[in-house]
Formats: sequence, structure tokens, C-alpha cells
Amino acid sequence: MNLSEYILLVKELFNAGGIVMPPLLLCTLLLWYGLGYRFWVMKEPKLMGVRDMLSYYQEHNDQPAKNIVARAVQQGIELKKKGVGNLRRHLDAAFYDYEREIRKFSVLVGVVILISPLLGLLGTVIGMIETFDSLATMTLFSQSGGIAGGISQALFTTQMGLTVAIPGLLAHSILNRKQHQIEQDLSQVKDLLCHQTHIHHLTKNNSL
Repeated sequence: MNLSEYILLVKELFNAGGIVMPPLLLCTLLLWYGLGYRFWVMKEPKLMGVRDMLSYYQEHNDQPAKNIVARAVQQGIELKKKGVGNLRRHLDAAFYDYEREIRKFSVLVGVVILISPLLGLLGTVIGMIETFDSLATMTLFSQSGGIAGGISQALFTTQMGLTVAIPGLLAHSILNRKQHQIEQDLSQVKDLLCHQTHIHHLTKNNSL
């Protein structure tokens, strides 16, 4: 298909969907932009457990971090080495940017997934109203397809709304599981570093 055929196809889709097609197109763009951004942020796999990662970067602090949790571990180790007071509070502040980054666009994606089928249903209702209005004046029978053609066009927007929402819902669920795993890992990093600091202070006090 060449460009003119694609343009013609898009025009036919807009004509079939009616006034709800521009909002549905906008929802599609927002949905996959948000999903793409979240995937890009969380795409790096975790190659080892949090305990092993903490031990590794404590021994090899010059190695580059390969994912969000590894970057958080390196930053936490640096704070621990500085001997800051109330380490937990400093870790919460330092890790906030990571937690905010993995949550970005999550609400937007959820809202788009919710409203897309509703927009499709709205288009169907509008189409059915137009169909029955046409029946009143018998103009629909003069068009190809008659009542069946009118109802088919009315249901098209519901199909489009579900087409937008269902793949988005599946991808959103996968990314949410990834987000929750990263949040648990970050929380475990905080607990391990604070525990190490506490043990170090106890050992130091007992040696005095």
C-alpha cells in the first residue's frame, strides 16, 4: 500500500467511527507513549538478587550500574560510607527519584485504558440513535446495507475502543508487576543498608 491508500483508509475509519474517532486516536497515542516510556525506564533485567548485588557493588564500586536497582545500590553505598545520620531518611530521599521515575505515566495509562471502551460505547450509542432517526424518515433503506449496515457502523467504535484498551491493559499489567518488583527491591536495599549500619555501630560500641 502506498501513502495515498493509507490516507484513504484512515479517512474511511474516521468516517465509519464518527465524532469519537479523534478522541480514540488521541487515547491511542497517549497510551502507547506512556507504555513505551515505562518500558524504556524498566527494560534492564535484574541479573542477581538484591543481597548479591549489594555485596558485589560494595566490593566493586567502580563497576557501572546496569539497572535502576543497581544505581540505587551504588547511591546507597555512597551514603553509608559518608556516615550520614539517620540513614533511612537519606535513603528515602535519595531513592524517591527512582520510585517517581518508574511510576511516571502509570495513572495516565490507567485512565486511557478505562475511558477508551467508554468512548467506543458512546460512539455506538450515537450511531444507533442516528440509525433509528434514519428509520423514521426511511432514508436508511435507500443506502446500501440498510439497517444492518447502520448497526454495523454503530458497533465499529466499540470495536475500536476495545482494540485500544485490551492490548494496553495487558501491557500495563506486565509493567505494573515489574514496577512493584523494583519497589520491593528498593525497599530491601534500604533495609539491608540500615541493618549493616546498625550492626557496624553495635560492633564499634562493643569494642570500646
